[in-house]
Amino acid sequence: MKTRQHLYTTLSPPEKTVGIPENSQWLAGEGAGSWFNIELSVKDYKIIRYSPEGRIECSGLFNTLPESEFNINAPFEFVHLSHCKSVTIKQMDQVLKFYRIS
Repeated sequence: MKTRQHLYTTLSPPEKTVGIPENSQWLAGEGAGSWFNIELSVKDYKIIRYSPEGRIECSGLFNTLPESEFNINAPFEFVHLSHCKSVTIKQMDQVLKFYRIS
């Protein structure tokens, strides 16, 4: 009987290459990972996901639900599940979901 092999380790953050903003955060997964960056863009947030080598994997404008309060100047961390259509951020004890609008 064949068993499925699982990865039980996550990738450590690689060095940031030229082009990845200094304040980007590494979000590791099993066997993969990406750098995430968020910036305020008028009333929305521009989020860019970079490959470990610094290639842009996706970029877009995101927003969160109106009743959610995100303070970009306070500590936060990108958490799972985050991808090109939605991004999850934990700030204090609150988990915020950002949805791509363009």
